[in-house]
Amino acid sequence: MRILVANVNTTTSMTDAIAQQARAVANPGTEIIPITPAFGAESIEGNYESYVAAVAVMETIRAYDGEFDAIIQAGYGEHGREGLQELFDVPVVDITEAAAATALFVGHRYSVVTTLDRAVPMIEDRLKLAGLSDRLASVHASGLAVLELERDPEAAIQAIVTKALHAVEVDRAEAICLGCGGMAGLTSRVVAQTGVPVIDGVSAAVKLAEGLVAQNLSTSKARMFSQPREKRFVNWPPAL
Repeated sequence: MRILVANVNTTTSMTDAIAQQARAVANPGTEIIPITPAFGAESIEGNYESYVAAVAVMETIRAYDGEFDAIIQAGYGEHGREGLQELFDVPVVDITEAAAATALFVGHRYSVVTTLDRAVPMIEDRLKLAGLSDRLASVHASGLAVLELERDPEAAIQAIVTKALHAVEVDRAEAICLGCGGMAGLTSRVVAQTGVPVIDGVSAAVKLAEGLVAQNLSTSKARMFSQPREKRFVNWPPAL
């Protein structure tokens, strides 16, 4: 089984960290193929960057010359999953939805701890669109920019734990989702200080993707995710 794991930003060190976490939970025989977009921003922290990233990820995967059985979009609250499902018939798993769906199996209500406050409404909208918001207790911002997660991991962990504890003690959350692909690998530290299940979206997405492939399930092409219609594009695709 071969799974493409697409970072949504152009920071290769973050791609490497995401791939490391994906490989840590993948079954023997599952090959993780990390993808970094050919263009875009170094970190995604707003709608404009997210829409650019969606195009970048779609076009980079379209240009990929190799076989694969599933795609993971490793950006939290980002746009583009639906476009990938139109383009490809393999399962496409978004880490936002994978983490939340997994949380529903281990707790009644869950919260998300993410990066900057501006990402909060994006994540709330994404979970609502996915039908996963009914049991969402809260979404909290740690106040850390995406790239700060790499620069000062100890400060990042403490900021995440502070917000996670608030979610558990005040919002009555029973599980925590780590709301950024760059938080991959932090689960055990947060579990130790909160005492509740903590879900990393990359890990959850890998296991969901493996399960879908094992069941021979593919993306339905009946209606919404049918292949894009043939038509003329102007100056498209961009040069990669």
